[in-house]
Amino acid sequence: MSAERESCHLTPVCSLQDDRDTEVEVTENSRNLNMDLQQPIFSALNVPRNEIRSAKEDSRLSGKAAATAEVTSSDSESGIFSGESELCVEHESDLNWFCCSEQKLICSHCTIVGSCQGHTVTALANRVTAVRNQLVDVCEKMQLHSRRIEHFINKTLTAKERALQVEASGARERVVAQVSVVREAVEEEEQRLLEVVQREEERVEQCLLTQRAHWGQALAMLTQTRTRLVHTLTNTPDIQLATSGQEIADRVEDAEGVGEPCDTDQLNLNAGCSDSKLMRGLWASAILLGPIAYGSAHLTFDERTVSSLLSLSEDLCTLTFLPKRSRQSPPYNPARFDSWPNALGTLAISSGTHSWVMDVGESGAFKVGVCYTSMGRKGSGNDSRLGYNGQSWVLSKYDGDFSFCHAGKNTPLHVIHKPKSLGLLLDWPSQTLVFYDPDSSAVLHSVRHAFSGPLLPAFAVADRSVTILH
Repeated sequence: MSAERESCHLTPVCSLQDDRDTEVEVTENSRNLNMDLQQPIFSALNVPRNEIRSAKEDSRLSGKAAATAEVTSSDSESGIFSGESELCVEHESDLNWFCCSEQKLICSHCTIVGSCQGHTVTALANRVTAVRNQLVDVCEKMQLHSRRIEHFINKTLTAKERALQVEASGARERVVAQVSVVREAVEEEEQRLLEVVQREEERVEQCLLTQRAHWGQALAMLTQTRTRLVHTLTNTPDIQLATSGQEIADRVEDAEGVGEPCDTDQLNLNAGCSDSKLMRGLWASAILLGPIAYGSAHLTFDERTVSSLLSLSEDLCTLTFLPKRSRQSPPYNPARFDSWPNALGTLAISSGTHSWVMDVGESGAFKVGVCYTSMGRKGSGNDSRLGYNGQSWVLSKYDGDFSFCHAGKNTPLHVIHKPKSLGLLLDWPSQTLVFYDPDSSAVLHSVRHAFSGPLLPAFAVADRSVTILH
């Protein structure tokens, strides 16, 4: 179209108000280019509604032709259109607009008198910029997603495989070590437990293999899709890029279904797969009745830890609960319990197998067990109360009832014969703590826990006395 014809057709409707409208529209379009990264990737490929407008609302487009031509020229010089330019077959004008309704390039006249009258349109420069920005965001997301998957495969799954071998080996050793002590009585139990561990190991191995295969395929697909999109971004002409939204959306939608990798309990060996109540009971009995003595002959109460509510005998082996009138204020010591009637033993345990026996006599309220050396000593809170925090494991008697206490949870114990003494067996290699009746060697309660630090014998008495027997 000639310059004279274009000027004649467009000049009458041009006004200062149009220029202001153009400026407002460009500002709104620029603002609308900021994508909501929380939305699905493929939804971002649709041009925001705030960025496009109806041709009916744009009846003064002809007045903006000069400004549009200037923007198009500037964009062409900056390389946005890669030096390409096409004319509208119907109106012989530059194809510098994009019809969102029909997904095609149009000229400004098409929106007023052409086939796209009444459609929603946007400037080609804005369309190309939006698609480019969206592709950059999509590629960055895919790159971050790929890195997370690579980390999961190379770090998490690899570490799980190594840990599985260690854990499975440890489980086998515990089973074999316990069975060897009482092999004649528990051969059938040994075989059963080994099979359970084997099945659990195979289950975890299968889970790891499945996870590795799944996330390997996901990583490969994401890498391939991202490579194609990067190629599209860097090698596709602007005009072709503007019309390739559907193709891009299809590729992105395929990648959208790839989830986030996560560590689950299914990838860990079940610590209880080698556990057996029968095995622990027979094993404890075999040790306690066997020829090897595991007693701690030098265990005494640590006088630095004894509460002011208690008195300690001269031989450091008996604790007695004091009535209020008999209590005294001992010298301050950071290791001393100042609110609860507690005391700790002198033997710190972090290896080997140890046992000790307590004479509880007629005491109606006491606790015996173990705790970490780091357990709190001050205040009346649960941090320094045996059995009410995660750092202590005790058997408690109160009002004639026995219970096992740990982390504030009490497990009632059905004790038919009320023992006059209580024994404790701590086997560090198997991380097992056993409470038993020394007279019958009957196991009252046992617990296995992954102890993370040295343990001290722990005691509390709120009625009469308890004594360490050697």
